[in-house]
Amino acid sequence: MKLKSWLKELPYTLLQGSLETEVDEVVYDSRKAAPGTVFVCMRGTNVDSHTFIPDVVEKGAPVLVVEHPVEAPENVTVIQVENGRNALSLLSAARFDYPARKMTAIGVTGTKGKTTTTYMIKAILEAAGQKTGLIGTNGAVIGENHYPTKNTTPESYILQEYFARMVEEGCRYVVMEVSSQSYLMHRVDGLFFDYGIFLNISNDHIGPNEHASFEEYLYYKKQLLKNCRTALVNRDDPHFDAIVEGATAKILTFSLEQAADFTADDIRYVREHDFVGIEFQTHGRYESDLRVGIPGKFNVDNALAAAGVCSFFDLPKEKVCHALEHIQVDGRMEIVYKSAKCTVIVDYAHNAVSMESLLLTLRDYKPKRLVCVFGCGGNRARDRRYSMGEIGGKLADLSIITADNSRFEKVEDILADIKVGLAKTDGKYVEIPDRREAIEYSLSHAEDGDIIAIIGKGHEDYQEIEGVRYHFLDREVVQETVKKLHM
Repeated sequence: MKLKSWLKELPYTLLQGSLETEVDEVVYDSRKAAPGTVFVCMRGTNVDSHTFIPDVVEKGAPVLVVEHPVEAPENVTVIQVENGRNALSLLSAARFDYPARKMTAIGVTGTKGKTTTTYMIKAILEAAGQKTGLIGTNGAVIGENHYPTKNTTPESYILQEYFARMVEEGCRYVVMEVSSQSYLMHRVDGLFFDYGIFLNISNDHIGPNEHASFEEYLYYKKQLLKNCRTALVNRDDPHFDAIVEGATAKILTFSLEQAADFTADDIRYVREHDFVGIEFQTHGRYESDLRVGIPGKFNVDNALAAAGVCSFFDLPKEKVCHALEHIQVDGRMEIVYKSAKCTVIVDYAHNAVSMESLLLTLRDYKPKRLVCVFGCGGNRARDRRYSMGEIGGKLADLSIITADNSRFEKVEDILADIKVGLAKTDGKYVEIPDRREAIEYSLSHAEDGDIIAIIGKGHEDYQEIEGVRYHFLDREVVQETVKKLHM
């Protein structure tokens, strides 16, 4: 492959060498440099890969993509670009022959609900016989294969590689979570979605290594609406006007509270021995009675958005209904145990907004007691701990505070911050630093009619302590405890 064929959509300046250079791979890790590779230099927070150019040249890479002029042997082609990450995204798409354009691409963004909504869409499409790939927080799903992902939206090269595998597997659709970080870090540059969904936005992901302010967060979140053809936006979000300002997509709306293209009403909370979820009716562009096998009023929004976007594909309504009734998403309002005695739910809620939404929703199911097992991640904004403690104290009948991913902080210090929030309330709490012991306590002390919510980690299968990850999955601990207690 000649280099020039990969540069058609990338603004660049040729500093030296030839565009006729033969290439076969794009790399951004200097350790993978070799003859035939295009090495893309990027300036990061901790590392500037321009410093690895001598090593890359020595390994035989014939092409360098740089952000500023550099010294290189005459036989090396040097391309200057404005932004290395942008270049990596565009070059990666070209290297895999633009695979996303060979499928119908659906992007979902929002502070909460992205994972659940993408899984709902995938379930609906596959129930109707449409092979669908998925990428998001829980990983990439391609056919029968599941690949863990480091970020909600992976690095651009990895993203394009997944798209290519989906095309090879015969996927007609791809649905993916699109994070604000993916736009900030140029992971989705050049990627245009056929459909976009904007679920909501709230004050989160602001702090060190995330966003500098809510305004910045909103700016990057709403980029999806400039990079899709048709968008469904939550009309009930208090920031709706700011969200749609500057959008270039055709905007359609969904709402539970006001006039919109897709609406829902007659919401019913169902708690049966073999089903815990919601029932409701939809109106507007999509008329149906839906039953969703995940608890929570916010999942009405998620299901409405999922059914709304799938209505464009003319799918049989019975397939949509069946898919949503039987939906299960790992770590997202996941019912991991239910009996006449109690119901145990595992959820990823790891901030005050999602925690409050979850606990308020579970209150609608009229538990005898609502018990919440939670902690907070280390090396993150301390305000999150105060607010989650306060929410737990106000909305749970019993809070069991414990470890999450403490990272490089002491669990005791994190729990002390959570207790600052708890102290603002009259809420009862128990402090059990060991997460396994905390989960076991919640089950061994369960009372008839309890709902136990174990939150913060959801689908994560590890605990991170002092930089080391140890296997830990809340669902497994619940199942082991149930067996141990003969429940």
